[in-house]
Amino acid sequence: MNMRSHVMGGGRNSGWAGMRSLRQDRSVLQHRVKKGTARRMLTFAVPYRKILAVFLPVVVLAAAVSAVNPLILRALIDNGIYKKDASLVIWLAILVAGLALFDAGLALTERRISAYIGEGLIFDMRSKVFRHIQRMPLAFFTRTQTGALVSRLNNDVIGAQQAFTDLLSNVVGNLVTVVIVLGAMFFLSWPITLAALVLLPVFLIPARLVGRRIGSLTMEGYNLNSEMNMVMQERFNVGGAMLVKLLGRPEVEATSFEAKAGRVRDIGIAQATYARIFFVALTLTASLATAIVYGVGGVAAVHGALQVGTVVALTQYLTRLYGPLTQLSSLNLDVMTALVSFERLFEVLDIIPMIQEDPDALDIPRGQASIEFDQVDFAYPGAEEVSLASLESVAVLESGASNEILHNVSFKVESGQMVALVGPSGAGKTTISSLVPRLYDVTAGSVRLSGIDVRRATMSSLRDVVGVVTQDPHLFHDTLRANLLYARPEASESDILAALAQAQVGHLVGELPDGLDTVIGERGYRLSGGEKQRVALARLMLKAPDIVVLDEATAHLDSESEAAVQRALRETLSGRTSLVIAHRLSTVREADELLVIDDGRIVERGTHISLLAENGLYAELYRTQFADQEVAG
Repeated sequence: MNMRSHVMGGGRNSGWAGMRSLRQDRSVLQHRVKKGTARRMLTFAVPYRKILAVFLPVVVLAAAVSAVNPLILRALIDNGIYKKDASLVIWLAILVAGLALFDAGLALTERRISAYIGEGLIFDMRSKVFRHIQRMPLAFFTRTQTGALVSRLNNDVIGAQQAFTDLLSNVVGNLVTVVIVLGAMFFLSWPITLAALVLLPVFLIPARLVGRRIGSLTMEGYNLNSEMNMVMQERFNVGGAMLVKLLGRPEVEATSFEAKAGRVRDIGIAQATYARIFFVALTLTASLATAIVYGVGGVAAVHGALQVGTVVALTQYLTRLYGPLTQLSSLNLDVMTALVSFERLFEVLDIIPMIQEDPDALDIPRGQASIEFDQVDFAYPGAEEVSLASLESVAVLESGASNEILHNVSFKVESGQMVALVGPSGAGKTTISSLVPRLYDVTAGSVRLSGIDVRRATMSSLRDVVGVVTQDPHLFHDTLRANLLYARPEASESDILAALAQAQVGHLVGELPDGLDTVIGERGYRLSGGEKQRVALARLMLKAPDIVVLDEATAHLDSESEAAVQRALRETLSGRTSLVIAHRLSTVREADELLVIDDGRIVERGTHISLLAENGLYAELYRTQFADQEVAG
């Protein structure tokens, strides 16, 4: 048996498992975990308590079976070979083979159950975090780094699962192994056992130093990889790639990326070197301990104080001792790693969504609908209300109260009416439109749809009743069909084609290589700006809401496309209530009422003609914003 098998044998790869423990970031030991984290962590194991009742005995039994072999070897040498009892040798050999098969079965069972629990935990945690994030208000996503969120769903979830299952299997298995092995060794020869254990501190102290260095390198590597992932995520989407090309900085980007990648390369080399140092040190320590046992035990056997089989059994036990002891010496680190990983997940789960459905929520009735703003004040929520510093690109959340954006805004859009919002940039028009679908909640006052306060409405009915098209609509990196069906999954192909025709983009299906099943690229970049806008309008038409909110959906269209879409909108908006942010003269003229917004207040209201006659802010906006459109028209 070579020395590597000595070190690895009987411990379920305990040498490398010890390496994994030592390479963890030791800074977690200085972290003060929130009270109750351990209890909450254990709640994730509750659904698996029945299978855990099988798993833990299997781990214990596997450790016990592994510890029996040296005793069989001792009996085989002392009672079989030396006493020339062939039948005993055969029976013991058969027993060894049987135990090997049994141990293999236990190993497979242990791995199967461990995988079931581990993958189940990943599913449970990932699903819970994903569902919770989906409930977050829009303000959460406007502040949070996407990469940081993805990291919580991937790295932290997997880290928590690994730490949790490692604690379950390794700690129990290693404890049983160490207890049985030390008990057997002391039973066989306590002086030799003590002599062999003298070398353990000689190994553990340098191993801790190596582990500390590997831990810091590992953390630096994680941070650099996270930075590279963020860079790739931002530079490899279409908008980022276009910006890099337009500003002519590909070499600067490549140099910066290569610097990080080069450091990751150097860290990888250093980690591999330190890992080999650890393994060589473990192997050397085990070899020296084995030499002590062979030397002291061999001399004792020569003088008749010990039997040869006992000396061999002691060396076998020694190979099963150092790996588990190394892992148990890092038990506090394993526990803290698990707690910190779970704590990072609980940080996200503990963010209380600002937009929540009332327990007694009402469905907004379908059909004729109205919008009413009643003395609405609004300020965007502060960072501490919606986000975490660790999920943002800054180290500390902003402090101070948010400035109020809307002040005492009151108006009503009757069923079937179109009301247009006009005003200078930053006046609060988009903020008003975002309160209708309840992307945010008002600070004071109320927003009512068909007489029902949106805070008392069910989220599902709110989504059904209100349809929104923004100035820059989002399309998924999916097929044209999937993007349209997102609005109404049960829609038939004829419904889809009718909506596209109504949005004056029916020709697009015939022009795309795979028709409706063509993948339109990230954010719809395979389509022109006008086509993307009209696909978004088709999606709105497919949804067929009772209330339509448009952040000037025709803003990116050329004159010909705009005229076609305006015809489609007139048909779509007929009989529907609509609130439109106006950037086009055509919208202004057709509105039943214009609301002029300035500094978060309604400063003027009326029709296009009446407001021009007042010669106020609207007349000024008209001269600077709409007059050229009138001349062009």
